Amino acid sequence: MGPEIARAIDNFIDWLVVNGEWFFDGISDNLKVVLGKLREFLVWIPWPVMVALIFLLGWRLGSLRIGIISVLGMILIGLVNLWEPAMVTIAIMTVSVSVAVIFGIPTGILMARSNLIETLLRPVLDAMQTMPSFVYLVPGIMFFGLGNVAAVLATVLYSIPPCIRLTNLGIRQVNPSVVEAGESFGSTRLQLLSKVQLPMAIPTIMAGINQTIMMALAMSTIAAMVGAGGLGIEVLRSMGQLQEGNAFIAGSAIVVMAIIIDRITQSIVISRSE
Repeated sequence: MGPEIARAIDNFIDWLVVNGEWFFDGISDNLKVVLGKLREFLVWIPWPVMVALIFLLGWRLGSLRIGIISVLGMILIGLVNLWEPAMVTIAIMTVSVSVAVIFGIPTGILMARSNLIETLLRPVLDAMQTMPSFVYLVPGIMFFGLGNVAAVLATVLYSIPPCIRLTNLGIRQVNPSVVEAGESFGSTRLQLLSKVQLPMAIPTIMAGINQTIMMALAMSTIAAMVGAGGLGIEVLRSMGQLQEGNAFIAGSAIVVMAIIIDRITQSIVISRSE
């Protein structure tokens, strides 16, 4: 029975790839343009300007200490000659997280508004979060081939569950008395959502986005297996050539970026909570 099921799945995928070629090619072409322009822009910015911008971001959104830590981290990445790969990683991660948030937050809102949708989607999210990360490379390769577009798809699928879950959780945790007060003033469901529930759920939603960003960054090395550039490919190339030192340096650069992004996003969550 196993071979028959596998054959049926193969036939369906072949049919989908052939008949949906126009759709997948359109997505691929647009993502390639966005990724290419963003990568060129980030690499074009002089590194002192980028470091200054990151300092201002860390300082204004967090504190002076976070701004200084961010600057030191980015300077360290530049000193080990990984500045350009780091910018490529940021470009891929920015596009991936943006897509995950665009689809994740509305899906979380739907789950919060409907118990039926939550019941249907919860097992799917459970499966997505327990599935080995390598599995997410398969649909990307099937529909888009090797390259950055496949890496973006794999990263989105891997990192989107926290955004959906915590959006749903944040809205459901809004104090019912506050919602009732809004209803008593004649607010519509859309007004309650946009002016009461979402603003009060922002700290939880931001925590979900933070987790999505961290998971997207964690996927960078695995996504390099399908041709994604950036720091991930530096790690894989060094490991393949048994250059443990270079692999450690590239891996450390990923860790430094994760620390910087985590501190900044956590500061946003804390400020929103207050």
